[in-house]
Amino acid sequence: MSLALVRTRALEGLAAPEVTVEVHLANGLPAFSLVGLPDTEVREARDRVRAAIQSSHFEFPQRRITVNLAPADLPKEGGRFDLAIAVGILVASGQVAAGRIEAFEFCGELSLTGELRPVRGVLAAALAAARAGRGLLLHAANAPEAVLARGLEVLPAADLLAVCAHLNGHAALQPWQADVLPERVDDGAPDLAEVRGQLQARRALEVAAAGGHSLLLFGPPGTGKSMLAQRLPGVLPPMSEEEAMEAAAVASIEGEFDVRRWGQRPFRAPHHSSSAAALVGGGAVPRPGEISLAHRGVLFLDELPEFDRRVLESLREPLETGSITVSRARRRAEFPARFQLVAAMNPCPCGHHGDPLHACRCSPEQIARYRARLSGPLLDRIDLIVEVPAVEPEVLVRSPQGERSSVVRERVHAARAAQLARQGSANALLRAGEVVEHCQPDADGERLLCQAMQRLKLSARAYHRVLRVARTLADLAGAERPGTTQIAEAIQYRRSLESR
Repeated sequence: MSLALVRTRALEGLAAPEVTVEVHLANGLPAFSLVGLPDTEVREARDRVRAAIQSSHFEFPQRRITVNLAPADLPKEGGRFDLAIAVGILVASGQVAAGRIEAFEFCGELSLTGELRPVRGVLAAALAAARAGRGLLLHAANAPEAVLARGLEVLPAADLLAVCAHLNGHAALQPWQADVLPERVDDGAPDLAEVRGQLQARRALEVAAAGGHSLLLFGPPGTGKSMLAQRLPGVLPPMSEEEAMEAAAVASIEGEFDVRRWGQRPFRAPHHSSSAAALVGGGAVPRPGEISLAHRGVLFLDELPEFDRRVLESLREPLETGSITVSRARRRAEFPARFQLVAAMNPCPCGHHGDPLHACRCSPEQIARYRARLSGPLLDRIDLIVEVPAVEPEVLVRSPQGERSSVVRERVHAARAAQLARQGSANALLRAGEVVEHCQPDADGERLLCQAMQRLKLSARAYHRVLRVARTLADLAGAERPGTTQIAEAIQYRRSLESR
């Protein structure tokens, strides 16, 4: 009897728990049993591994083969275990030396010809392997992603034969360059200078970027709401290495990681027909949704009232907590969801309510029903509500070009740096106690805010959000504390849709 132990990694949310592939060869009629809670894709590895071993000019053992994926209570899915299973069989049958497999973990799908194929979620496996002090053997296409885990030896291979030659000491695999993060390149994001007019909306976009605040733009069709939202990533401050790693890990789970986009904030714009599972995550095997794919970036919801109300209501908790937990009967996964919400909507079903250039055909009841698709609790979680009116033709033709995104980004970066130095986070993420500590206005500003609370009937949540926005306005102005000017502007952003 022969036994081999090979280590690999499963994928469970953003975690990559260790899986030990135990291969046991025994006498008896030839058979190939695969146990350890595998799904259909993993069970199909038996045929892929057999063909890959034979195509690589090794002998497939004509014995009773039992492969156990431990721990047995952890669900296994995908083709990521193929390489570890094949190596385990070759080690157990004595065709590959066992002396070096303890130093490595193996991750990759096999083709019938023995070639390796890339898999998703490699970054999570690489980070876990680095913590365990082992190297990682995988397909070359996954190497740029895996090398982001500092201190990890990444050995890219083209096929099973190259992996076995390395383990037998015949032809060593060359490590991928380690400890070198890719350079952050300008992705050519649209420039804010292309937006003509809309000074108030441009100001609100700068405030939202500086403090990480959520933003709702409403106005007639064609006034530049989507255009403004698409330019928000270009004025956001650069991502820290930790934020970039978090965003890359989520993209890696979905197989959307691109090393050329390292350090660029995600921008997700799902269609209004998206389901709740597509937006917040779900499925029999929990997968991240759009809010997680927008982690540390921007989630843009165009035509906001056209989304299903239940879908929008599912955003309320992630907006507060910055994470989402997807629970199913046998699986549970938690994904990060610290996104910046930007939404756009028309003021009425026909889109021309309040538009001086076009007559509105909607009745007051139709307008009320249209706006009632957005619940009060959801609107209460949006920091800035800004009208984007129709632009006069003279403004489009004769107005000078506005500030470029690079100029606005410098002010935003300075304001965000002040926030990080003061409280360690953006103003939008301040908790209630921190709001009292860092956002307290002067006496005149406090008096104005109390009057606005009574007149506008603001909730306690709205009160705190006004203070956070006022703190951001003070940071942009270089003021030590929010004053009446900042409080008044922050209150203006809290005006309800009904009052506009």
